[in-house]
Amino acid sequence: MDGNKDYNLSSLRSVNSHCSASEMDDYDFSKLLDKPRPLNIERKRSFDERSLSELSIGLSRGLDLETCSPGGRSAFDTPASSARNSFEPHPMVSEAWDALRRSLVYFRGQPVGTIAAYDHQSEEVLNYDQVFVRDFVPSALAFLMNGEPEIVKNFLLKTLHLQGWEKRIDRFKLGEGAMPASFKVLHDPIRKTDTLIADFGESAIGRVAPVDSGFWWIILLRAYTKSTGDMSLAETDECQKGMRLILALCLSEGFDTFPTLLCADGCSMIDRRMGIYGYPIEIQALFFMALRCALTLLKHDAEGKEMVERIVKRLHALSFHMRSYFWLDFQQLNDIYRYKTEEYSHTAVNKFNVIPDSIPEWVFDFMPTRGGYFIGNVSPARMDFRWFVLGNCVAILSSLATPEQSMAIMDLIEERWEELVGEMPLKICYPAIESHEWRIVTGCDPKNTRWSYHNGGSWPVLLWMLTAACIKTGRPQIARRAIDLTESRMAKDGWPEYYDGKLGRYVGKQARKMQTWSIAGYLVAKMMLEDPSHLGMVSLEEDKQMKPVLKRSSSWTC
Repeated sequence: MDGNKDYNLSSLRSVNSHCSASEMDDYDFSKLLDKPRPLNIERKRSFDERSLSELSIGLSRGLDLETCSPGGRSAFDTPASSARNSFEPHPMVSEAWDALRRSLVYFRGQPVGTIAAYDHQSEEVLNYDQVFVRDFVPSALAFLMNGEPEIVKNFLLKTLHLQGWEKRIDRFKLGEGAMPASFKVLHDPIRKTDTLIADFGESAIGRVAPVDSGFWWIILLRAYTKSTGDMSLAETDECQKGMRLILALCLSEGFDTFPTLLCADGCSMIDRRMGIYGYPIEIQALFFMALRCALTLLKHDAEGKEMVERIVKRLHALSFHMRSYFWLDFQQLNDIYRYKTEEYSHTAVNKFNVIPDSIPEWVFDFMPTRGGYFIGNVSPARMDFRWFVLGNCVAILSSLATPEQSMAIMDLIEERWEELVGEMPLKICYPAIESHEWRIVTGCDPKNTRWSYHNGGSWPVLLWMLTAACIKTGRPQIARRAIDLTESRMAKDGWPEYYDGKLGRYVGKQARKMQTWSIAGYLVAKMMLEDPSHLGMVSLEEDKQMKPVLKRSSSWTC
């Protein structure tokens, strides 16, 4: 029934020598500057084995705890899976796979992505019939986990081709490395031709270019390489050039005094005005992860070595900055509360001149004694204390967060479950902004009213990131609890894009049904919890040479 179960020891050893992209996931950045290191195709542990003893699922099934799943598929709808596991899959799983396959988009007969939503009941299609780079990531991971890498390869190559297009908004030309936010395939049944149309921000609300698209592309390229063990795609001249162009945009020198990336509002998943301009945590965490992924993929030729040197220097500066100034726990909050202001000199403690009276009242009650998180934004005289789940989960997966910080983030989620998860995972940010602040920050945006959409709405797609973070920190029970909430109603509700309300009880007022990344996010979470070895696709180990710069506070005690 299942060839996967019949691997003998020698065949497994053979697979083991080809399954991982690189041995560079757990590395000392500084060593890369000494001499070129050839890429070595060798399997690596996908996450800290210390956490394996805490995994309550799968231990009796003899899980393969390495980075990739050799050979066959590992999804719930396959004979391999049903033979391996002692439980029946949830009825939602097959429904989700059917819906995901209906969302496939074809270009000249080849699948190249999935549309944002397959909602026939909606009167306005808008751009939900396009393939979005960030939206496709959970779909891509689902297909990789199911042993179907071709669609992911096609997507990577097609978006790489679009990167080479000239990109103009009005009379201004965008940077050469910019990746599209989305693309659409136009079918001409008369001429029998397919045409691609890309959007680099010129059609987006607010006309903002997506900063995150390039980062997600690099992260997905690494996930493809880790899953298949095939370095040939990443080593092509086209992919190497594409990575260098993306990174050149981000690593260019200017007037910035910080290693973080300065961004406009609406440049990421939160693609409308929500006060995230400046140095949003989501972009900084993705930036860090993309830099680390690029180190495992770049060749050490003349051009690649120069880029590696720039990446290594930036990673050291970025990790120091984020861990020093973005991290907030009970002790750090108390310290900020007692800050002196108007300090002038290099010995200043309050380096950003944050006025303690600007700390919002809600954060004092929200912050538990044990727990912590990376706040939303830090810039001169401004700290955005809001919680953003995507940035914090990516910080865990990329090891931007130290092991202690990662555990503290999970402690916070458990301590503030009702606020951050509620009845439907998962709050994109907390708390919502309302009243006068809402009018000023959003410009009276009717879509981002309090506890709706990006303003405190609940997004099921974020379930896969939470699950990955839970597995990496050895807390799978948190993911299981969140998945149970999702299974209680999401399929009945028609797989909505987002939920509204303080607890996420109501289907979003403008939410599309049959939202592809809601469907794919659920599948990825389920498959990852079933087989934690999949975590290696989206997780990077801590660099032991990057020492935490903060003193260990009481909230970091695990």
